[in-house]
Amino acid sequence: MEYSLIIARYGELGLKSPKVRGRFERKLSSNIKAAFNCEIDINQARIFIFPENFDEALSKLHKIFGIVSFSPAISTYSNFDDIEKTVSKYLDKLIDEGLISSDTPFAIRCRRVGKHDFSSQELAAFAGSVVVKKLGCPVDLTNPRFEIFIEVRDNETYIFHEKIKGPGGLPLGTQGKLISLVSSGIDSPVATYLMMKRGCEIIALHFDNDPYTKPKSEEKFESIVEQLKSYSSGVPFRSRVVKYGNYLNKCKEDAPEKMTCILCKSGMYKIAGMLAKDMNALGVVDGSSVGQVASQTLPNILATRDDVEVPILSPLIGLDKVEIEKIAKKIGTYDISKEYDGGCSAVPRYPETKADIERVRNAKEDINQEELINKAFGSIIFKDSVE
Repeated sequence: MEYSLIIARYGELGLKSPKVRGRFERKLSSNIKAAFNCEIDINQARIFIFPENFDEALSKLHKIFGIVSFSPAISTYSNFDDIEKTVSKYLDKLIDEGLISSDTPFAIRCRRVGKHDFSSQELAAFAGSVVVKKLGCPVDLTNPRFEIFIEVRDNETYIFHEKIKGPGGLPLGTQGKLISLVSSGIDSPVATYLMMKRGCEIIALHFDNDPYTKPKSEEKFESIVEQLKSYSSGVPFRSRVVKYGNYLNKCKEDAPEKMTCILCKSGMYKIAGMLAKDMNALGVVDGSSVGQVASQTLPNILATRDDVEVPILSPLIGLDKVEIEKIAKKIGTYDISKEYDGGCSAVPRYPETKADIERVRNAKEDINQEELINKAFGSIIFKDSVE
């Protein structure tokens, strides 16, 4: 079907003050234009998109945060003669595509903005009569199998039959930068996605635990980054890798074995906090979920975050594994994360689950953590060229 434009809608942006809403609208418009070639007009909480390639636009709008829904539409003038002709032509295309037939219960849904010599109910009744006259199908306003939407905005009228769900959230790039701890597992990519959905620019930080992990882990991280980048239109998605094997080896040699995971996570947070300050980021993101693994019991969460100087955000903190996996499947990272990579051989057989902060502080002194993390921080590899 040949369309005239795409009508996109936003949600919570409409609750912002006029000044903030205008700024968010401009950023959303910029992100859309970065995804594909188009012209955009934003008017009365609607984004009117005129793309050069409709198939490309419809594909990429699924991944632009801030958009709640969108509809490919055709346009006409706001008078009954033109609306009748356009609805009739639109029906021909719907019939050709097998979307509506003579036995399909249908409804017309009208929305009107501006001053006109007809009401929304009158237009709905008129458009419905056009459909009945052409097809003879029954009207069912309560439980229709097919809906045709008509939006009248001053002198322009738009007709469509789909409301395609977008990702929602806030426009990417409106809420500042965060350092996100991204492993090769299921949870951290989901946590990263959720903070992107809240408008945050991301710098992904990965810890290379060689020789305790295999190269497959790094390959998975790179694939996860590429998938998350597809949601980052208009805003750079940067990634960094830390050589972390020497630090982890020191933890195993000079600290109680059961504390390995505690000290490992503590060092990760410290390095992420250092990178946050270095790159003017406002905090750190991780994939913690209370009680899911040994390092994520409440005592361990407290101990591992001790003396970190920036906020640590854990958007998955109250979700269970099934909920997290559902999101991972939706965003396309699940299958990547599920590929076997050998895991981490540094994990002790009996890891600490109720860490005592004072004992952890003593262990950090025993391994000279500050010196080790400074060395590790100096090993950071830039995986992109955008600065």
